[in-house]
Amino acid sequence: MSHPSLPLAASAPAETPPHTGGLLLLIDGTAGLLTVAAVGIALLLFLIIKVRLQPFVALLGVSIAVGLLAGLSVTELFGTVQESDAVSTVESGMGGILGHVAIIIGLGTMLGTVLGIIGTPLLLILAATFSSIALDPSTLRSVVEFFGHPFVALTLALFLAYCLLGIRRGWSRKSLETVSTSSLKPVGNILLVVGAGGVFGAVLKGSGVAQALSDTFNDVGLPVIVLSYLISVVLRVAQGSATVAIVTTAGIVAPLLSEGDHSQAFVALVIMAISAGSIFASHVNDGGFWMVAKYFGISERDTLKTWTVLESVLSVAGFAVAAALSLVV
Repeated sequence: MSHPSLPLAASAPAETPPHTGGLLLLIDGTAGLLTVAAVGIALLLFLIIKVRLQPFVALLGVSIAVGLLAGLSVTELFGTVQESDAVSTVESGMGGILGHVAIIIGLGTMLGTVLGIIGTPLLLILAATFSSIALDPSTLRSVVEFFGHPFVALTLALFLAYCLLGIRRGWSRKSLETVSTSSLKPVGNILLVVGAGGVFGAVLKGSGVAQALSDTFNDVGLPVIVLSYLISVVLRVAQGSATVAIVTTAGIVAPLLSEGDHSQAFVALVIMAISAGSIFASHVNDGGFWMVAKYFGISERDTLKTWTVLESVLSVAGFAVAAALSLVV
């Protein structure tokens, strides 16, 4: 089973050469990089909130702008049409995150359409997780970890759902294909936004902006898990999208985690804190807010009193649990 980690942490090369172009011609050093970060995040929020630009387009456009402002060359951003060793930051950022996430989301979505609640993949994944802790390296452990890998577990669960809820109930292969295909359609937007978030994180890291943020936040003295939650909350409240809040926060805090000697359990708790922050205070700029209001036929005021409060309580409670556990792992 894959070790838990922030998906944007490995999106760019570990060694980052210094850059002096772009905005750094006017403001050099850490101050210039922090200015680039501030401009990038402000521009991202403006495009999503005010201009109502699609998050995928906004993330991709801002990623390119941040890269150029931070002094990345066109070759570093996009690679070259000629055969060379140049690595495209945009392509590596997009591919690095989607290479793992796309398969899991796709399989999970098809499984969810055929079967609302199923414990098979969860049990397999949990078994693999505990076997890596409780068992010494052996054939048994390898078998458990193989079947507990998310790709394998979700694939097996999907086939099981096909058989038990499809074929045994008289569904034709055409019906199964239709259901599976229709379930994948809503995933496209999610994958594009997540992929663009991967590009944003790769540009932040490749340009040195992420390292500058890391150094600055370290000087502030806030624990990483608290900082992660606060950044995610601010992004969530400002622009409404939990997905954008998660992928943007992950790109910012990944260097903080890669520098420190943190356990996998602690990294998982940081991810939990980021996720908790991404659901805080769902209000009028969140699509989920309107889904709840329209589906239940309640006014915006009542939705704020119920749904928004509920999401905020869940957010704070989730962060509190993550923060408390981080003290003992």
